[in-house]
Order: sequence, then structure tokens, then C-alpha cells
Amino acid sequence: MKIVIISDIHGNSDALLALPEAYDELWVLGDLVNYGPDPAAVIDFVKAKAAIVVSGNHDYSIGFNQDPQCSQRFKQMAEATRRYTNSVLSMEHKRYLRHLPRYVEAERNRTRFYICHAIPSDSLFGYCQADSPRWPAEIENLSADIVLVGHTHIPFVQSFGSRQVVNPGSLGQPKTGSPEARYAVWEDGKIEVKSYPYPVETAVAKVQSLPIEEQLRNELTAILRTGKIPGGIWQVKS
Repeated sequence: MKIVIISDIHGNSDALLALPEAYDELWVLGDLVNYGPDPAAVIDFVKAKAAIVVSGNHDYSIGFNQDPQCSQRFKQMAEATRRYTNSVLSMEHKRYLRHLPRYVEAERNRTRFYICHAIPSDSLFGYCQADSPRWPAEIENLSADIVLVGHTHIPFVQSFGSRQVVNPGSLGQPKTGSPEARYAVWEDGKIEVKSYPYPVETAVAKVQSLPIEEQLRNELTAILRTGKIPGGIWQVKS
């Protein structure tokens, strides 16, 4: 069985539609919307294709009209794109976001998975990098062999005894120093983090047409083109 795992699409349909892998199941770890130009197209794709989807902080923000609780670095960008996203999504799209679960437990081929957007103790807003000392405590009471998380936009695979914590990185707004879309594949008991190129300049042209401040459009463009946050700040909540 082959499962493709993606996260943090952020309205980037160009990255999503370029996904090169065939799969038996597609799993989505949240943040379908905000920052990107095509939130409706992303939701429609995920609704049609994904077997498992959990809510991210930006999905929650749009579904319930709440603060996504980003770091100060991203607050202005998140608010500006939240207004845009709200304006282009239908009530049906927002209803879909409202009903996404905070976490899912699943089993495939005798492997148990715990699936959430951020961290198990705070599935929407918690923030742990790969080397955080919090991970052993976060997973110790879970009945899972693999814990799948997103939110940081930075991929990793970490082992804690017989358990693994896996972050596929961001499909639509990677922050790895490369513009390539990031994802993970679980197949026959093994998991691997992978990447692929997509038509970044097509996504950039759409971002430059967004009805938000020019400075914010340029910052979003820079992130898409470089996989880096302007100003060299990397580990911040988005």
C-alpha cells in the first residue's frame, strides 16, 4: 500500500496539481488555505481525492473566523490573505473547513498512525521543530507507531525508540531554502520525505494579482521563489 502525505498547501494549486506520485491514499495534514491564491481549488481537490484530512490553524481560522495565532512576523500577511480567502470561498467551502477533525488515528497494514497538524497536545497551534526536547513527552501516551505532523513547513523524520515522528514539510510554501514542493510517502512499512519542482512562476503571477499590499505580495513571492523567509528568520510560526 502506498500513502502520499502532504501538508501546508496554503492555497497553492499549482504545487498541488503537479504532485507526481500515484497513490492508494492521499493524506492531508492541514492548512489547505491562506497565503496562496487558489484556496477554493485546493479545497475542491482535497475533498475529491483525500482519504484523510485534518484541520490546520489556518483552516480553523477561516472556518470559524478566528485568529490563526501566527507569530508576529506573519500576522500582517495572515490577516491580509485571510480577508482575501474569506472573500473567495463559498459557504460550502467554509463549512467543510469547520468540520475537519483536529486529529485522526488510523491503521494500515498493521502500522498505527496518529495524524494532526501541529503537535498532539495542541493540534492546531503547538510548534515543535525536529530537535525539540518536547517530542518524547508529546508521543509517549499515543497508541501509534508513526506520528504525522506539519505546521513548521520544514520536513523531518525523527525516531524515538520504535516510534517515528514525521513532518512532510510544506507542499505549497516550503521553507527549506529551495522552492521545491515537499511531501512524504509511506509504502510497505517505510516512510520517505521527498520533493519535486512545480511551475513556481505561475503561482507567483497569481500571488502578484492578489488584492493585498504590494509589500506582502513581494514577501510571498520571495518565499515561493527561494524557500526562505525574507530577512533570514526561519523558525517562526506561520
